[in-house]
Amino acid sequence: MQILNPTPSAVYNGMLQGAYRIATGEGIFCLWRGVSSVIMGAGPAHAVYFATYEAVKHLMGGNQAGVHHPLAAVTSGACATIASDALMNPFDVIKQRMQIHNSHKIYRSFSDCARYVYRTEGISAFYVSYPTTLSMTIPFTALQFLAYESLSTFINPSKAYDPFTHCSAGALAGGFAAALTTPMDVVKTMLQTRGTASDSALRNVNGFMEGAKLLHKREGYSGFFKGVKPRVVTTMPGTAICWSAYEACK
Repeated sequence: MQILNPTPSAVYNGMLQGAYRIATGEGIFCLWRGVSSVIMGAGPAHAVYFATYEAVKHLMGGNQAGVHHPLAAVTSGACATIASDALMNPFDVIKQRMQIHNSHKIYRSFSDCARYVYRTEGISAFYVSYPTTLSMTIPFTALQFLAYESLSTFINPSKAYDPFTHCSAGALAGGFAAALTTPMDVVKTMLQTRGTASDSALRNVNGFMEGAKLLHKREGYSGFFKGVKPRVVTTMPGTAICWSAYEACK
């Protein structure tokens, strides 16, 4: 839904219609295209993420018992994002390429897609969206951590392990952050998929500002919130599980 200038058969009016048309037109398993890239990158990236978060939070005094430290939560989340995204960005590029309409006709597998992108666009293609990714994920993480710490402290002041608190606070925090950072996600997707575009203006977009200007010119302000519902719906379960697992392992 976030692709700029998609093929006519890949224009969807909503999440359910999009899922139905992909499943009927390309096969049910095409809904899981790109999952191999996520699996390979997510584990190491999350390890870096939470290790950095805890280290920075400790340095800023955010681990003191009974103390809610919003600045420590925001700063720790931002630093964790910078470190983890440096590792995850190439995997995210490959995932986006594999999820494009009819991409299964071009890429046979994760490794085939990686080789194709490297051969045709060079190593820079894996990081052209990194600054834009950070412009999205740093606010996303800062908002998520701030919302999570605030919600979990409000619901459970004792900070004792409580699966319901961690799950519900994680889901709400993730959905809130996802909705507010959708505009950056749309531009990030544009940069990560530009190599497959036949549109010369789109292929030559080199950064966040250029991408934002082109998007506004062609689709107006509404274009910045394409796919906001699927983004929120898919983010909330993930952040709920992530926070619950994290708190259980602390």
